[in-house]
Amino acid sequence: MNSSKLTICPLASGSKGNSLYVGFGTGAVLVDAGISGAETELRMEAVGLSPESIRGILITHDHTDHIKGAGVLSRRYGIPLYITEKTFASCRKLGKVKNYFLFNAGDSFSVDELHVSSFSVSHDASDPVGFSLDFANCRIGITTDLGEVTDHVRECLKGSSLLYVESNHDPAMLMNGSYTMYLKEKIRSREGHLANSDTMDLVQSLIHDGLEHLVLAHLSEENNCPKLVREMFLPITEPAGIELHIAEQGRPGRIININCLG
Repeated sequence: MNSSKLTICPLASGSKGNSLYVGFGTGAVLVDAGISGAETELRMEAVGLSPESIRGILITHDHTDHIKGAGVLSRRYGIPLYITEKTFASCRKLGKVKNYFLFNAGDSFSVDELHVSSFSVSHDASDPVGFSLDFANCRIGITTDLGEVTDHVRECLKGSSLLYVESNHDPAMLMNGSYTMYLKEKIRSREGHLANSDTMDLVQSLIHDGLEHLVLAHLSEENNCPKLVREMFLPITEPAGIELHIAEQGRPGRIININCLG
């Protein structure tokens, strides 16, 4: 692996499971492991990645679509979980995990050469967090599963070379869809998920000369449409020279490489 390169690949994104591969220097991390361990291995193999490269699994929150395969992968490969104390206490489906590192939301720590900064987000989970990952002179800003964008979230994502952010739903599709009114209101709440327009506002506030890639994640299968999202965001990304990607639920995305200078 090129020691001055970041390698990013969305392995799964959506309500049926979420996982993001981030390779750096001599190793890699997964941000969440919400598909089965076997499926994670298959998807990594399909794009030429190896589970043996993983040095840690960073957990954003305790929902099953973010932790389903975490315990299995930790035990199988001896990978430590990096997880907040409250989230760890709330996870009933990890099984026995002996290799873990507990942190508090807002803490920073390192996984080999990768510097990880965590920050709190608003979502209906025990202690949800986002992450900024710094390596050499590159930053990856990651936040999915949040109902509102605070000034603090925006500040933590500033200066990113790649943004991996939620663009969950189109409000009209949500309100006209088949979900119960209770679930619709929950999704629309400050502890729910971001509408496409909210994500657009966030991205526009974070555009700078060093932002090379935007990955839109956690699109609702029923209440959103990749074509709609692409049409909304291309007028923002194309003039700024930002490459637009949409993470998918059923298959891994293409590998994104970012060259970083020490």
